[in-house]
Amino acid sequence: MRLIAPCVCLAFAALALPVAATPSLPEARIEAVLPQVQAWRRDLHQHPELGAKEVRTAAKVAEHLRSLGLEVRTGLGVTGVAAILKGGKPGPRIALRADMDALPVTEETGLPFASKVRTTYRGQDVGVMHACGHDAHVAILMGVAEVLAGMQSELPGEVMFIFQPAEEGPPEPGQIAGARAMIEDGLFANFKPEAVFGLHVWAALPAGTVGYRSGATMASADEWVLRIRGRQTHGARPWDGVDPITVAAQIQLAMQSIVARQVDVVRSPVVLTTGQMQAGVRFNIIPDEAMMTGTLRTFDAEVRRDVIARFERTAKALAEASGATAELTVNNNAPLTANAAERAERGGAALESVLGDEKVVEMPLLTIAEDFSQYATVAPTFFWFVGSTAPGIDPRTAPMNHSPKFLLDETSLSVGVRSMTAVALEALNGAPSSP
Repeated sequence: MRLIAPCVCLAFAALALPVAATPSLPEARIEAVLPQVQAWRRDLHQHPELGAKEVRTAAKVAEHLRSLGLEVRTGLGVTGVAAILKGGKPGPRIALRADMDALPVTEETGLPFASKVRTTYRGQDVGVMHACGHDAHVAILMGVAEVLAGMQSELPGEVMFIFQPAEEGPPEPGQIAGARAMIEDGLFANFKPEAVFGLHVWAALPAGTVGYRSGATMASADEWVLRIRGRQTHGARPWDGVDPITVAAQIQLAMQSIVARQVDVVRSPVVLTTGQMQAGVRFNIIPDEAMMTGTLRTFDAEVRRDVIARFERTAKALAEASGATAELTVNNNAPLTANAAERAERGGAALESVLGDEKVVEMPLLTIAEDFSQYATVAPTFFWFVGSTAPGIDPRTAPMNHSPKFLLDETSLSVGVRSMTAVALEALNGAPSSP
């Protein structure tokens, strides 16, 4: 493994754990399914669906899994799909996960299969785009399911395929969706995996490479909503009311000092961001209420609690000073994503065995988040990144995931299928789960 950012990352500590050689990949089966993986991805890209609304996507997935002879469960966590492949030999149970939802983003890639879908999201008319690459994730896992199903008689153990809705968060603030909703709906009621695996295409890596790290990988993500209540009045007579917009502006400036001056960022990185502000309906009316929404990203539970307390105290103090009130609600969409040390070592070895050491890099800490972390409440997890930026484009300046110009190089589909198949086969055939 080579380091992607030596100034940020730490080399992995040597672990005295057994790592078995990864079984050879079924190359013929993989090559046979890749054209279909590309076709699935393009179809899904052209027909994206927002979180908890992935009806068409879920139906397409379920149809494919049934065609492989698998028993399929649908409607988990609203639109989630799961199926189990039972191998012909005894062995461990593992789970492989892909997320299905798109984003409220209007596509600007110019692709011949670009999305033209529009819908309503939280009261606003929006475009819909697979701007984060979940279309690729679904297509990759559909391909892996076909490859492994074709090896069923020689396969040890059992594999659960999880197609998850709403990774990007619930349709409305405060709702439960995504991984947590599937788990609460009984996803693992009759199937306790020894490990859960997932991947994500990533624009900051060149196509042909993969990246991972042991331990903390992606931040915990909170969605917060701050409601500031003032007193409505005529815009020409502000002294007759209490202006919540002015209070919101003061809070927006003050909250930045929490991170800049009150948090030890050497100990643990923190990001506190406002992504939306709403207030008023007319140019000459000071409204009763203003609303701010945003995200908090942390890597430490104690730091998270401290920042939330400071934010709430600052907002309420500034509001009270102006005669307004402020109410903060916080919803944790995704806990910290961390790779279990043994699973990272074994999974990393599997990646290197099929791609070569020079194509596997160590990732820095990432302030993005993933509700894949919910699966760690059930079993040890391993999550890695698949480079998606085409040759000739600098990954440092390529449009990032969530950009309307996010552009996936489709060679990453092959890397995704190969890497997930390799990690799955190592887990099924490899070293025991404890030394």
